Amino acid sequence: MNIRIKNQQDFWSGVMFVLVGIGFALGATKYSMGTAARMGPGYFPFWLGTCLAVLGAFVALGATSSKAEETTVEKFDWPIVFILLGSVVLCGLLMNYLGVYISVFLLVFISSFASHVFNWKVAAITGLCLVIFVWAAFIKGLGLIFPLWPSFMG
Repeated sequence: MNIRIKNQQDFWSGVMFVLVGIGFALGATKYSMGTAARMGPGYFPFWLGTCLAVLGAFVALGATSSKAEETTVEKFDWPIVFILLGSVVLCGLLMNYLGVYISVFLLVFISSFASHVFNWKVAAITGLCLVIFVWAAFIKGLGLIFPLWPSFMG
């Protein structure tokens, strides 16, 4: 029996889902499970990880189907990964000093440089929209307390 991977993107995405799902399910076993009627802290992450692993298996197996679209995986672009991860780390490091508004705006603006079609106007508008969303969802909606403006502004 010879299994041929026709859709490499789906196959490797499925494998990633399986591995992440198994990791979360195994990590959740360190907490008490409880029951469906009285869930413990490990119950939801365990079943979410299990569902993710099963979904990933279906995606990976579907990539070997004769009906699957033929695709390949392109060369990995490391500079883009570093831009994205760097912008997230920078946002986390600057949050207490620059506040939520400026940190989130910088996160969006800097991560936009990872795009092959970077446009500073689109990045600025997107950053502003995300700042408004963060304010509405987390500050007003959930009442979370974050420094909103830079610490030197009082």
